[in-house]
Amino acid sequence: MPRSTNSVASRARRKKIIKQAKGYYGRRKNVWTIAKNAVEKAMLYAYRDRKNNKRNFRSLWITRINAGARLHGLTYSEFMAKIKSNNIELNRKVLADLAMNNPEAFEAIVKKIK
Repeated sequence: MPRSTNSVASRARRKKIIKQAKGYYGRRKNVWTIAKNAVEKAMLYAYRDRKNNKRNFRSLWITRINAGARLHGLTYSEFMAKIKSNNIELNRKVLADLAMNNPEAFEAIVKKIK
């Protein structure tokens, strides 16, 4: 009996990759081998950068808290140490949001810890 290839599944698999490559430039969007490589690389970058995104946001929050704390004569490290010692359980995301969008509330926190 001759070998049969499952062309339905092969075509579906290729279509899936080509669909993922939609919007790419040049042959990366419509030539199977090039599109496959481009999509695989893009997936690796996406996986890596989901982790990097968390780092980037944490560093942004720290920068904003530092800026807010320095307006009240504290450094970031002093501010965070006093927050911890006073058992104020606000995370960096919330503190950064307060420092940016609600300076009065941030000032109230600073007065409470001083």
